[in-house]
Amino acid sequence: MIAGTDVTPLVSSPIGVIAVLCFVAAFFFFVAQVTDSKFFHYVPPLLFIYAAPVFLNNFNVIPSDSPVYSGLSTYLLPAFIVLMLIKVNIPAVVSVMGKGVLVMLMGTAGVIVGAVVAYMIVHPWLSPDAWTGYGALAGSWIGGTANMAATAEMLGTSEEQFGLAIIADNVIYIVWLPLLLMSRNFADRFNRWARVPPERLAAMDAAAELHFEEDTAPSMSQYLYLFAIVIGVTWTGSTLAPGISGWISDTLPAIKDLFSESTVRILFVTTFALILSATPVAKLPNSTAIGTALVYVFVAGMGARASVSGLAEAPVFVLGAFIWIAIHGLFCLAGAWLFRVDVHSVAIASAANIGAAASAPIVAAHHRPSLVPASILMALLGYALGNYLAPLAGQLARLAAGQ
Repeated sequence: MIAGTDVTPLVSSPIGVIAVLCFVAAFFFFVAQVTDSKFFHYVPPLLFIYAAPVFLNNFNVIPSDSPVYSGLSTYLLPAFIVLMLIKVNIPAVVSVMGKGVLVMLMGTAGVIVGAVVAYMIVHPWLSPDAWTGYGALAGSWIGGTANMAATAEMLGTSEEQFGLAIIADNVIYIVWLPLLLMSRNFADRFNRWARVPPERLAAMDAAAELHFEEDTAPSMSQYLYLFAIVIGVTWTGSTLAPGISGWISDTLPAIKDLFSESTVRILFVTTFALILSATPVAKLPNSTAIGTALVYVFVAGMGARASVSGLAEAPVFVLGAFIWIAIHGLFCLAGAWLFRVDVHSVAIASAANIGAAASAPIVAAHHRPSLVPASILMALLGYALGNYLAPLAGQLARLAAGQ
């Protein structure tokens, strides 16, 4: 039975809906782990975790409207932001990657510029709110899936536009990841072109050994510390956001649309989590893994609210994404030449943007295994930037298109 009829969904209770979302998220990782198929290296489980609830909703297995979904935005989203950002270690990534961080920042600038240029080209064939989907995709390409979810919340991205962003993200990933991996074959020629100093690679390897830190199994008390911190920051952000948003609306009405209550809440949580990353809180183990797991449940919840018909714009949306990724690539090449950075660092920097913590270690392991820990730190740096810059990219795209 298709959604939209009066038939009660097969699973309608809140706890049942949560169970379905968690099962969907776990199932596709289970399949990837059991099969050990390279297919999932190029088509990540994220795509299926979003798509499966779309069909479960549209075939009336789960409802398209449930208190669970608003609860995910209110409670789960700020929780995984805190869990993932308290591990950001900016001094360590700068020490290991050196000017490679500047290349990543150039790639980030390319994501912002590319969002504006690509959207200006393709927006006549997209829905008026497609800029919110481009903003969400910018979140993924500056930071990662957590930033995509947070940016979608800040921009009011519809579930359908969020789905288009996920489709484009995965299509580009299938093309871009092999290019980053293959770039190792041209290392000597690339490094000569970029005028890379001969001692750069040895210096990176030496710095990587000094900053290697293995995540340990957390104790019961450490889990309690994490819960207390996450819930405390979430509660503080939720408490302060209405007042701050109201003050901005009253005193700066010209920008009130940019600082909704949800936007202020997420920006506050992001900022506070980054402050905590410079404290002993950053030493608490396993927070990134827990945060990432919550992200996938959240994405499943976004899919549960989407309509299949809303994904009809996918070809044009993806076309814009190809224009966009080409601009990002040009910015990375420009950064490599300006800062004399090797192809290994450039590939890792781009992967830290476009693929985040899931892809950067894969690229690093292929190019230079000693840089795997640094690649994760670089991806976390992208997480730190994403919640600030991705909404900006979406808003700039909207303004450039005259919307």
